[in-house]
Amino acid sequence: MSPDGKPQSNAPVSRTPLSFNQEFLCGFDRGDTEGPFGPRFHIVHGWRLRGKIDVATLQLALDDVVVRHEALRTAIVRGEGERYQEVHPPTPVRLELRELSGADPAARDQAVEDLITEVESGTISARELPLLKATLLRFDEEDAVLTLVVHHTAADGWSVRLIIRDLAVRYAERRGHGQPELPDALPYREFSAWQREYAEDPALAESRHFWREHLAGARIYSVATDRPKSSGLPESTAVYRFTVDAELTERAVEIGRALRSTPFMVLMGAFAVMVARETGMTRVVVPTFSPGRGEDRFHHTVGPFFNFLPLCTELGGARDFAEVVARIRTTSLEAYVHDIPFGQILGQAPELMLPTLEDGRAACVFQVFPFPFLLDGELIGDLEFTEVRRRLASQPVGSDVPNGALWTLNLDPAGDVVAGIQYNSNLYDEGSVAEQVDRFREVLRELVGAPDAPLDLGAERS
Repeated sequence: MSPDGKPQSNAPVSRTPLSFNQEFLCGFDRGDTEGPFGPRFHIVHGWRLRGKIDVATLQLALDDVVVRHEALRTAIVRGEGERYQEVHPPTPVRLELRELSGADPAARDQAVEDLITEVESGTISARELPLLKATLLRFDEEDAVLTLVVHHTAADGWSVRLIIRDLAVRYAERRGHGQPELPDALPYREFSAWQREYAEDPALAESRHFWREHLAGARIYSVATDRPKSSGLPESTAVYRFTVDAELTERAVEIGRALRSTPFMVLMGAFAVMVARETGMTRVVVPTFSPGRGEDRFHHTVGPFFNFLPLCTELGGARDFAEVVARIRTTSLEAYVHDIPFGQILGQAPELMLPTLEDGRAACVFQVFPFPFLLDGELIGDLEFTEVRRRLASQPVGSDVPNGALWTLNLDPAGDVVAGIQYNSNLYDEGSVAEQVDRFREVLRELVGAPDAPLDLGAERS
């Protein structure tokens, strides 16, 4: 590719404006070695496969996915004074094949986690299309693990589940197994066009008014760093993984059910109480990510739809944790109704992010992600797919996050919460992250253990 980010071959089939989501990523642009266009701004997932795999057919099915989803073959051009997206003709997906025959069955689970960790510690260039790579590790004729890595400029977590679903269906079809027709997948550039057209809709003006009133005088939650940003250390992101035990998780789910709230709202409520105790502030603004797919017609489209969404909740005067969850529920539902691109939200509250710009502080995002299209022991054609969700080992190098930390909690089929925090290790020590996790679990245990007890928002520490 040329220095301005344009491919040197495979002439583009279209050139269109960026979506607001892509523009959001461009706001963090730090070139091709760091930030959202760097080689570690990616999403990595793995699936255990049971059944005899035809590698040639797998390659063809991967290539089918790239044909179906334009975002995987779209370059974001960041030229001098202009930014746009170029859709290119499909090219083959890079598929690496590995063999680990003779591995003891008891050691295979560890080998699976080791492979996914290795892939996540690796890179994928935003300049090389398609923005998808695969690795297949075979233990024997009937047991394997498939990892996919996709650049985050081309996809989000929802998209990865679409990719594996479509891959499984196309593989089965090519193997001669009849499958239900896949839903139509509109090209991502149609979403970009819709966003810009919708920007003039009166409903968007109402949403902008909501955020202007809702965030008036608010400041985003930020966490003190162990080292200032001005120290100049190269940016690096590590991953700290932890669990919330099944008993505690079950209690949180029960409380959510009783209060007509999701597990996210209960866990976010506990996190917000922890933040209030840490900061001494009762008006808490914790950011999360929404799927950004309010339009049903884009539910089967691969692309970067995720949207940064600040949830602002007043906890002052709450009688107990049950009332905290009720307030978080109201905050969340209002935010979802008025979910507009974050750049437009920030236009209504330009001082919201000021704390994260301080030399000794950084952002902290909290999300609980139940995904659609989860493959869990599902037989599609002659292959059984099970997503590898239970990863427990922390790692020193992982997928990048800009400026801070990202908490991601998943409710595991085993009944507990399996979670990870991606954090800038140039700013934070693992010990500091682990301490915050310990405080969160303590607060969660206290609150779900007695949700009707009088609520104490006093400073947790000085």
